[in-house]
Amino acid sequence: MHKILTRLFVLAGAGLIVGCSARTAPELPVAALPVTTPEQVTVPDVAPQAPLVDPTTALITKSEALFAQGQAELTLGHLTAAGGLFDRALDLLLTVPGGARSDARVRTQYERLRSRISALEILALREGDGFTQTETEPAVIDRLLDVATLSLPVATKETEAAVAADLATTVHDLPIDNNERVQSFIGLFQTNLRDFMQESLQRSAKYLPMVQEVFRSEGIPLDLAYLAIVESGYKTNALSRAAARGMWQFMPATGKEHGLTQNWFLDERSDPEKATRAAAQYLKALNRTFDGDWNLAMASYNAGPGRLQRAVKKSRINDYWKLTATSRYLPKETRNYVPMIMAAVLIAKNPEAYGFEAVPVDRLVFDRITVPDAIDLRTVAEWTDVTIEQIRELNPELRRTTTPVGAHDLKIPLGTAPIVEARLASADPSLFAKFATYKTTKRSETLATVARKFDVTRSDLAAANSLRTTSKLRTGQSLMIPRAVTAALASRPVNNAAQADAGPVTYHVKRGDTLFGIAKQFDTTVDDIKKWNALTSTRLSVGDRLTIHRN
Repeated sequence: MHKILTRLFVLAGAGLIVGCSARTAPELPVAALPVTTPEQVTVPDVAPQAPLVDPTTALITKSEALFAQGQAELTLGHLTAAGGLFDRALDLLLTVPGGARSDARVRTQYERLRSRISALEILALREGDGFTQTETEPAVIDRLLDVATLSLPVATKETEAAVAADLATTVHDLPIDNNERVQSFIGLFQTNLRDFMQESLQRSAKYLPMVQEVFRSEGIPLDLAYLAIVESGYKTNALSRAAARGMWQFMPATGKEHGLTQNWFLDERSDPEKATRAAAQYLKALNRTFDGDWNLAMASYNAGPGRLQRAVKKSRINDYWKLTATSRYLPKETRNYVPMIMAAVLIAKNPEAYGFEAVPVDRLVFDRITVPDAIDLRTVAEWTDVTIEQIRELNPELRRTTTPVGAHDLKIPLGTAPIVEARLASADPSLFAKFATYKTTKRSETLATVARKFDVTRSDLAAANSLRTTSKLRTGQSLMIPRAVTAALASRPVNNAAQADAGPVTYHVKRGDTLFGIAKQFDTTVDDIKKWNALTSTRLSVGDRLTIHRN
């Protein structure tokens, strides 16, 4: 390049000289002529032009970004934040001169976003309508006993020696036998059920301090804390095939006998503290029933005290190992139950001796507050800046997305009590969940007729009132009618549809909606809505789409 520039400048200089020779100007010495080197030549910088941005495209992109942020907040259960971002996404499109309908692309984006937001809000309302039940997991006791029924590893001399060495150095407050059946279950946990055991040890770490404190106060062996490994793998939401529930797998009747409340709103069999206290008291009672024999007490925890008493009486044997040496008196699952617990105790107290990783205890900590009435858990999650799943994990006894009607103690993340208490102190009454009640007035009324009256299913209505679907109603009987409780979304303007532009809009019916309420939102009349939608009655169903005309 330098050579080309030099050549061009030489030629240019020659041209100037030739031009000057035709005139009478005096000749200048060559040395006096200025010489410009390539390095002295400067080429002006030309800034690259930024590509032209279509303002409509930019507007649509920004609205999509706001919508995506709203979706993320909704996933966390933060309804207020989600609603605000959805509103901003729609409001942004309304800033176009002439309104959202003045530009075809903006109009398409507006309608698209409005439909997506409406669908998300309907799902959110449905999840928070008081009907949604907390999910459960299959109880591990079913799987463990199934696996044990099929086959067990043969006990080895190495395992026998490992158990003997362990028992010589590790203190136990529960009698542990070093026999072939216990050794076989250690082998099972080391092989087919290895992942299960390691995961159970991990889960138990946050509950063990509480469990051991309760057991110590009730005067029972602390080693029994590991019975929950066999029952549930320390899962608070475990549900067995036989309807036993929670960390300690209480059956409904046994749970009620030990003071564990079970209703439509909550099931305290899943409450770690209350269920642990109940389990300790139950185990202590079983131990008294069998004259202080913990092996028989544990076996009766599985089979039931009545069944075990009958087996002892029939066999005239009150030693667990002799009683279970034959299949004549007890089912195989009970015969396997005690050696399985002993194997779990050995591994849990000295995991590294059996090839497992030691898990440091990490005590579960939280604040506890009292909420005055039913409140959506997602509202609490948003106040404490956590996900709804974290609130549920702290309160696994809650069966619904709300706390029960009336005052209720709620566990929340450590350090957040002042924030939530301040919010509750200034909360509008509309924040709390509303569950309507209805008192029957006619002998002819049934669950089906009441369900139709309030547009709910008969099964939902029965469940909400702890009734069977075939239950008969009494005149004057009070029934709870669950309603939409998500105030954060339900109280918002309907996707700004009313403010968009004149013309028809689509409204998605939510639980609890009435034609009168919808007409009021859109400043119209019930008769007009019926006419626009060819309705012959005022009955609505969740998810119905109504066309609303704006003047």
